[in-house]
Amino acid sequence: MIVSTPDVEEAAGHAAEMYEADLREDGFVYAHTRAMAVNPEAHQAFEALIRALLPSIGLRTYELATLGAARALRSEHCLLAHGRKSLRAGILDEDDLAGLVRDGTDAGLSEGDAAVVAYAERLSTDAAAMTDADAQRLRDAGFTDRQIVDITLAAGARNFFSRSLQALAVPVEEVPGLSPSLASALRTPREASRISGG
Repeated sequence: MIVSTPDVEEAAGHAAEMYEADLREDGFVYAHTRAMAVNPEAHQAFEALIRALLPSIGLRTYELATLGAARALRSEHCLLAHGRKSLRAGILDEDDLAGLVRDGTDAGLSEGDAAVVAYAERLSTDAAAMTDADAQRLRDAGFTDRQIVDITLAAGARNFFSRSLQALAVPVEEVPGLSPSLASALRTPREASRISGG
């Protein structure tokens, strides 16, 4: 990573809060946290956006949209971090999470959950080709207009975050609490073209 990042001892304000959260959770500061701490105001705005989405779609749908987008983007940072979050929240078990990322299967997902993952993946690979038919699958699964917009924003936000880390060549670090087999699956997702059949 070519950019210089704030030192832990010198970080202040929101940057210091970002570092403290990592230290409290895992005992070290992740490289992706350091990268985003270069502009803590932008990170704060990103967090505010996510908080604005959760009341309508809930944590489960947010995490599934995040995983769908991260899988399509082959974002190891976000697959590892949100894979662990999904496990801890009971959204997916280890086998279903590994299958979703490694094999592109929607085993263990309801029709609505699978629709969210597919929509987020489509947005992340070929948004310009999307039509009303893509959102219709979400509507058919029972999502409201507000929820469809917020699922779209959740997937779009993941594209912003994941692509930024990839563009900056931020190193990918191990995330504690994941089994070696699951960590390997999260770090080697299948290509989106194979998942979508394109």
